[in-house]
Amino acid sequence: MEQASLAFPAARKVWTVAALLASLKQGLEREYFDVWIEGEISNFHQAASKHCYFTLKDGQAQLRAAVFAPQARRLNCKLRDGMQVRVRGRVSIYEARGDLQCYVEWVEPLGRGALQAAFEALKIKLGDEGLFASERKRPLPKLPRRIGLITSARGAAVADILQILRRRFANISVLLYPVAVQGEAAAGEIRAALEYFAGENAPSVDVLIVGRGGGSIEDLWPFNDEGVARALARSPIPTISAVGHETDFSIADFVADVRAPTPSAAAELVVASRGEMERHQSALRRHLQQAVRMALLQRRSQLDRLARHRALGRVRDRARQCGQRLDELSRSLESIARRRLQLPHRRLAAAGAGLARLDPGRRLAAAQARLAARREHLAQVAREQLALRRHRLEHLAALLGERNPLRLLERGYALVYDAQGALATSPDPFAPGDPLRIRFAQGWLDAEAKRRGR
Repeated sequence: MEQASLAFPAARKVWTVAALLASLKQGLEREYFDVWIEGEISNFHQAASKHCYFTLKDGQAQLRAAVFAPQARRLNCKLRDGMQVRVRGRVSIYEARGDLQCYVEWVEPLGRGALQAAFEALKIKLGDEGLFASERKRPLPKLPRRIGLITSARGAAVADILQILRRRFANISVLLYPVAVQGEAAAGEIRAALEYFAGENAPSVDVLIVGRGGGSIEDLWPFNDEGVARALARSPIPTISAVGHETDFSIADFVADVRAPTPSAAAELVVASRGEMERHQSALRRHLQQAVRMALLQRRSQLDRLARHRALGRVRDRARQCGQRLDELSRSLESIARRRLQLPHRRLAAAGAGLARLDPGRRLAAAQARLAARREHLAQVAREQLALRRHRLEHLAALLGERNPLRLLERGYALVYDAQGALATSPDPFAPGDPLRIRFAQGWLDAEAKRRGR
């Protein structure tokens, strides 16, 4: 029979784990360098290094994600479990564990679209009612004597407004009505402030500034409240809306008589008639701000291009992976330290319990208790022995009393003694004429023997 020949495979490429993961990482980063991902945050954790780690998940899958400290500081929202977000970043591999991971550069909370839809619906409604019409807009007074200010007393807006007003017109009077400018109570407080200035008993003001600094659409939402908009429309006093940054618009901006891009700009508008030089200075200031902003944008663009360079990206990735590995080792070290400390704690507790059992005070108290018990037992035995001895003594005394010869004398008997005082039991020792003494129960009698007889 012809023997079958063995076919050996051609030379094959064998990967190490590190090399394979590095190759996959490069391919992923080329393909998914800048992606947007929507999902729900779970297992959120912020390490001591301020790096943030969490899992993005939907109904079918999940993906690990990391936001490193420099990016986390630039976020405009606070991350938490259960939060629906849209993140921007790049997909890579964390080689230490072989995990697919998204390195997040930016986070947007979902739900902003619903607020924007509500904003547009209210804008259309009030616009149809004519609240935005230019013919109902009133001009600002040329040189107001008193300005009403509705804003937060602790915010930067009030400080900016007062600083500009003092610089441009030091003698102008400002009446501040402090209100909350964000949160659930803010809309009601702003509406109450507008109604206060519109009341008959309110102090007279020439113009009202309603505003706050910039923020997210959620922060600025009180100025999109329908009640605030209608209160602005009813105000008998000319109003300036100064809400948010230059790129932000609110419903209050459309209803107010004048819209200022910032609270500082509102202060400049209200005293804009102070002269050509002040207007020129304001124009120069704005031009300088724009130039600085443009220069910063250009430098930022250059910095972003440099930051995207592959060589720098690899260094940054390595540093981030090392930082992530350091966080994991730190958590592992903390766990080991806790476990190591538990045994000494248990030993210390056992030693404390043993020391408590050997406490000299407790042992002395026990010895004193035993001594007191023995003393009581000894006293009881002494009392019992004394009672027994007393009983025996009384018995012997009674018996002695019964055998007392003097008792016989009381029955009529007598005792006879010779001259030497010896008791005579027979007449033999006596001769006639010998003296003798007779003892009766009640006394003595001296006598003399006459004769003997039997």
